[in-house]
Amino acid sequence: MEAEVVSSEMVLPPTLPFKRVQMSEKYPKGQSRGRHWKHLKQILQAENYISYSPDEPNYVNIESPPSMYPSKKYCDITGFEAPYADPRTNLRYVSPDVFKRIRMLPNEYVQRYLTLRNAAVVLK
Repeated sequence: MEAEVVSSEMVLPPTLPFKRVQMSEKYPKGQSRGRHWKHLKQILQAENYISYSPDEPNYVNIESPPSMYPSKKYCDITGFEAPYADPRTNLRYVSPDVFKRIRMLPNEYVQRYLTLRNAAVVLK
């Protein structure tokens, strides 16, 4: 007994809705992929900020009040956020290992770190 071949009039679409669309179909050659970000210089040129009145805020003359949040304090040696400060040298530090290093530093190095932070103090 041979199986009969049955013909059907059902036609499947070229892409099924549950399949991912290929990138080549989504973005044909010559089209950019996704969002195009503009640089500040391009935004300023497009905005033509020179024609605005001086009272109107824009990217060039925007002014903001000082922050209401306290400024963050960073370790003078590592650059991480520092919860501690050495009372003798006023250098900020993160961990006990950094504290040991700070205590071994000569006074001239301590002065250099403090001048980098604009907190130059003459140590005795």
